[in-house]
Amino acid sequence: MQIEISANIRKLHGTGVSRRMRTSGRLPGVVYGGDGAVQSIEMDHKDMYYKLKVEAFHASVLSLNIDGKPIQVVLRDYQMHPFKQQILHIDFQRINQNKKMHVKLPLHFINAESAPGVKLSGGIVSHILTEVEVSCLPKDLPEFITVDLSEMKIGGILHLSNLILPSGVEILALTRGDDQAVATLTTPRGGSAGEAGANAEAASS
Repeated sequence: MQIEISANIRKLHGTGVSRRMRTSGRLPGVVYGGDGAVQSIEMDHKDMYYKLKVEAFHASVLSLNIDGKPIQVVLRDYQMHPFKQQILHIDFQRINQNKKMHVKLPLHFINAESAPGVKLSGGIVSHILTEVEVSCLPKDLPEFITVDLSEMKIGGILHLSNLILPSGVEILALTRGDDQAVATLTTPRGGSAGEAGANAEAASS
């Protein structure tokens, strides 16, 4: 998914300048990294506000067009106003197509309803992690990591090592020997797995 952003070089700086910029519907930001110097930019606030609502925007290689010159970047950080629906500042990092990058990707959980621990025993799935940091080349970057829960049973724990990753993608925690739990499937509070299974069977008969 190719997402494009239009921006202009920002020549004026300072708190007062940034405040006036936001009042006029513009958003201050910076681009850094790669072989270039830190560059101050500005862009349309409304456009960026809605782009930030798109999940893929947070975990994709973006095409940032600065005064007509496109570069490849990833979103690194942004600051929101404490109570207004307003972005205060946004940061992008240049990428090198030949160098591995570190990006946090969202986890998409699927097939919970068909897991034996849910379908037969009435268990409850808990998501321990909602995102994971990966390392890969820009060309291999997926928008998300799929977590298949279809084989989970009561008492089951799904770890990072159980995830099926796209080619060229590795989870940084695993490279450090940290095989974190991703999801668990437990007995519902107030009843045993056997009771939950019996109730489910009686309800279906």
